[in-house]
Amino acid sequence: MGTTHVSARSERGGGPVSAWLGFVVFLGLLLFAVQALFNLYATSVVTAVAYDAARRVAVADGGTASTGAAEADARRALGRYGERVSFDWSGSDAEIVVLSVRARNPTRLLPALAGPLAFDEIDRTVRVRVESFR
Repeated sequence: MGTTHVSARSERGGGPVSAWLGFVVFLGLLLFAVQALFNLYATSVVTAVAYDAARRVAVADGGTASTGAAEADARRALGRYGERVSFDWSGSDAEIVVLSVRARNPTRLLPALAGPLAFDEIDRTVRVRVESFR
């Protein structure tokens, strides 16, 4: 029978550092993906709610009388996220309803990464023509 030779290059104990490094990189990418999905979902919902509110005002009368009710319904539709949203109707006139919406996104990323990746704020402007019968 042959003897087993142990080489000078043993792999014993060589894997923990690379395994931990790979695990940390995987968790970082997973965290980034979750934040990106949350941002896409929040942007979509805020845009849809803003459009619905502007359309409601345009269909009603296009004036300031219905902006309060539309804004209250929009905040109700957004739930707790509605506390982070500001509505600005100042661009509206007799022919067009303009609603600017700004929302602060909660971030799970490091503060140094949140700003450059544009995950910290949603800024949308919706324009809807006032409907009138001729």
